Amino acid sequence: MIESPKPKGVCVFYHKIFTKSGINRHLQKHLESEMIQGKPGLSYLLKIEMDPSWGRAPYFLSLWMDGEAIMDDLDTFLRNIWLECCGHMSSFTDPKKRRRSMGFGFFDVQELLDQGKTKEYEDYMEDHKGEIPMSKKTKNVFSKGLKLMYEYDFGSTTKLEIVVIGAYKVKAPEAIVLLSRNEPLALSCTSCAKEPANQTCTQCSYEEEAMFCEKCAEEHSESCADFEEYASIPIVNSPRIGVCGYEGGRIDLERDVLKTL
Repeated sequence: MIESPKPKGVCVFYHKIFTKSGINRHLQKHLESEMIQGKPGLSYLLKIEMDPSWGRAPYFLSLWMDGEAIMDDLDTFLRNIWLECCGHMSSFTDPKKRRRSMGFGFFDVQELLDQGKTKEYEDYMEDHKGEIPMSKKTKNVFSKGLKLMYEYDFGSTTKLEIVVIGAYKVKAPEAIVLLSRNEPLALSCTSCAKEPANQTCTQCSYEEEAMFCEKCAEEHSESCADFEEYASIPIVNSPRIGVCGYEGGRIDLERDVLKTL
């Protein structure tokens, strides 16, 4: 079980803890003050969560992204902090630009790729599917209020919603700055309900909660042969927990581990 239904995050500027809703209000005010003393340019405050159509989840990121950065920078960041397991494909999509006509042709797209016509392929996908090219600069994509969908792995898909909650006439210090992230969750073993869970069984989690402490994991391996062989996955601070071969991020490692109960 999750210890608290209200996830919290620490502000990188003031090192204070805020609720998920409060952190972004706080960050908006801070970035407005940055425009007074910062270097002129364009930058954006992003709120990133799991696709809300999948239900509420405690995971969130608050990012400050420079307007000169490209969408591929954001793709790489999301992979490194939350998602990367097996080099799966991914995409950013603007749902409002997605056509519902029958004009989209899979074989037409495949032919463009086979011919190495990357630019033509990107234009086609953007026009017909609302897919945003990875090479586009964020200043040519983002505007306040914009909502995008991001998908990683088109098989066992992890879907995220990206909302641009602020646009600022100031340059960000880096392509992407991690301003806040939900603090590590406190999850208890679903077997004994006493000790902190640190492993999940990908084979059994489709039918029931299957998160175990060290002792209960040993007991589970006796009844589930797959667990010891391949289905034991560490529990980490990510919406891709227990999916495919995901075992944790590559950056912000101190907040990728579980909180002690």
